[in-house]
Amino acid sequence: MFGNYLIGLREGLEASLVVCILIAYLVKTGRRDALRPIWIGIGVAVALALAFGAGLTFGSQELTFEAQELLGGSLSILAVVLVTWMVFWMRRTARHLKTELHGKLDAALEMGTGALVATAFLAVGREGLETALFVWASVRASSDGTHAPLVGVVLGLLTAVFLGWLFYRGALKINLAKFFTWTGGMLVVVAAGVLAYGVHDLQEADFLGGLANKAFDVSATIPPDSWYGTLLKGVFNFQPDPTVLQVTVWAAYLIPTLAVFLAPVGSGPSKRVAKQKATETDEKAEATGVEATG
Repeated sequence: MFGNYLIGLREGLEASLVVCILIAYLVKTGRRDALRPIWIGIGVAVALALAFGAGLTFGSQELTFEAQELLGGSLSILAVVLVTWMVFWMRRTARHLKTELHGKLDAALEMGTGALVATAFLAVGREGLETALFVWASVRASSDGTHAPLVGVVLGLLTAVFLGWLFYRGALKINLAKFFTWTGGMLVVVAAGVLAYGVHDLQEADFLGGLANKAFDVSATIPPDSWYGTLLKGVFNFQPDPTVLQVTVWAAYLIPTLAVFLAPVGSGPSKRVAKQKATETDEKAEATGVEATG
């Protein structure tokens, strides 16, 4: 349940921050007339994400077992790819997200209502579709016959909406770059479990071999129906009897991805040179501005 709560919190907070930035900018610049198309774009994006999630959930039920496993495994791997890209992208752009959105909103204001709707839709829709896909894959991987995984996702989303409201009201201030770095790291761990489960689905669909080749079996020590077995499955998508291929893929993804993700940003020489050039350019621009006004 915690893993699914983390997904709902992390993904939901990204969308909440985008909404807060868009709304706050329009209010502060006196463009309240543009709020309606923004909310329309947000509403359409949310509806699309819900429809996508419902389509994945109910559409797959009409398939054969092998087809369900093939679809589930393929979409789980796709979800891991998208989430991995997303956490790296957010870590890189978290500090500049507000400036980037403000620039897009300024351009949309000049173009008219349709552009405002499209801007809000694209900004929130991408987050919504990624969230729907990864939530579906994670809930499917950690499902234990109860509604706990889905409850965890809903609680995470509700927490994200509440935190977004606090950000908008100015009642909460945290270092977003650090927040997204640490939650992103935990999300990589969750994604590794989803990836391993996706590989298992493909093995059950006979798309990949090695289903009977178990890496280990600790079912007697960690029963899947025990409280700690349920906890490990809910947080890490732990399986007590994984195949060799599952363990190999899990380690091959988790170790290098986590190492690169947690490495200091901008520590290389090329980064330092670029930063120095950017500083020199800013200083020249400031000097030119002073001379012009003088």
